Amino acid sequence: DSDPATQWLPDGRLYLWDYAGSDVAVSIVDETGKVDLNQADPQLLGALIRAVGGELATADRIAAAIVDWRDADPLTQPGGGAEDPDYDAAGLPYGAKDAPFETVAEVEQVLGMSPALYARLEPSLTLFSGRPQADPNYAQAPVLAAMGLDPAEYEARRRGTPQALAGQALTGSGTYSIESHVRTADGTAVTLRAVVRAGGGPVPGSAYTTLRWEEAAAPR
Repeated sequence: DSDPATQWLPDGRLYLWDYAGSDVAVSIVDETGKVDLNQADPQLLGALIRAVGGELATADRIAAAIVDWRDADPLTQPGGGAEDPDYDAAGLPYGAKDAPFETVAEVEQVLGMSPALYARLEPSLTLFSGRPQADPNYAQAPVLAAMGLDPAEYEARRRGTPQALAGQALTGSGTYSIESHVRTADGTAVTLRAVVRAGGGPVPGSAYTTLRWEEAAAPR
């Protein structure tokens, strides 16, 4: 939709409607509004871990371990980090990958990461922005807090900006997370999460490329 007054915006706002008796909720977030696992520095990663409720005593160490996982050298980060000897000491059958993350879920293997912490971090992480910093125009509350910004101020600004004006300002990067929840009349709930990149895909005539697809996930 090229009309700024009606096009959906990738800043996390929720779009609600009724379709054939089912309640539908869709939100879109530009991937540049997230923290890139392969680009962010330890300071931003540590701040994000703290923003989602990670323990203050371990946040910086886990952030450093994330950087050690992706960098090519065998040297431990100044903030603690984790290289092969640390994984061995923890009884794990693998060491630091020393190569970029290929999926967001891969961060679960980083020393110190727990399933509970990963579940809170995952919505704020990406591999597709290519930026060391997130774009606050699209960032959600945990990322804004990690950047030292006031989430309430940004949320109020989004609510107070008319759709048409916001549509003119927020053109987006072309790579988006889309999350949809559907609850049917009989109470069945279905969730779909995807990351797509606008532009031609591998299928002739397609308008986008699917980078990630997750169906029937439990609603958050």
